[in-house]
Amino acid sequence: MEAMGILVFLVILVMGLPVKGQLKAGFYSSSCPKVEDIIRSTVASHFNKDPAVAAGLLRLHFHDCFVQSDGPSWSVPTGRRDGRVSLASQVLPTLPSPFDSVAVQLQKFSAKGLDDHDLVTLVGAHTIGQTSCQFVKYRLYNFTSTGNSDPTISPSFLSHLQTTCPKDGDGSKRIALDQDSQTKFDVNFFKNVRDGNAVLESDQRLWGDEETRQIVKNYAGTFRGLLGFRFDYEFSKAMVKMSGIEVKTGYQGEIRKVCSKVNY
Repeated sequence: MEAMGILVFLVILVMGLPVKGQLKAGFYSSSCPKVEDIIRSTVASHFNKDPAVAAGLLRLHFHDCFVQSDGPSWSVPTGRRDGRVSLASQVLPTLPSPFDSVAVQLQKFSAKGLDDHDLVTLVGAHTIGQTSCQFVKYRLYNFTSTGNSDPTISPSFLSHLQTTCPKDGDGSKRIALDQDSQTKFDVNFFKNVRDGNAVLESDQRLWGDEETRQIVKNYAGTFRGLLGFRFDYEFSKAMVKMSGIEVKTGYQGEIRKVCSKVNY
């Protein structure tokens, strides 16, 4: 499925389904009855000018719903505060440190009411978007104390990454998180994880953990993945589920009048 299709679908779905708190279907039916059409046309317009907007919006959704109170350890670098959608490195965060296991990630998700399936599904958002070489280089040249590369990277992909991100090269150089279909929202990302071709260490670790490996297998497989339809369906469900985390109601929180600065 193209990134635009899944993004518009998610926007409408999130606004149309009841979740925790006081959110409910038809909330804007009186105050803004055409809100879904307005959002659809606006997103479509921006996406047609810059397809990378899809990854940026997914990232903002994650940070708004999941991160909010978790502090710097969950922050994603290269964010923006100038009122524009950030096209930063990851849609979801990498592990807070290279020593954290998938179990730690699962604990963080569990604390928010999400499970292991939600974790793998939401990380699948890395099927679109980019990161910077500076967040990959340590896997290529300095993963161990002796300077070896990350052994979970397949030899052929390691060579590709080292060519793309030379040891003394520009750390700000962008690299697609899904090397083979970076503009399509599909299950190729999970095939990359299965084959040792994940760009981020945190993504590759999904294959090394027993709890998450089977989920990756199912998404990557033709039969159990149902030709990709399973991921499309379950990703939208996970996004809606995440949108219900700690919903702020009444006078809680703040809606910025100008996106680039807090209200005064």
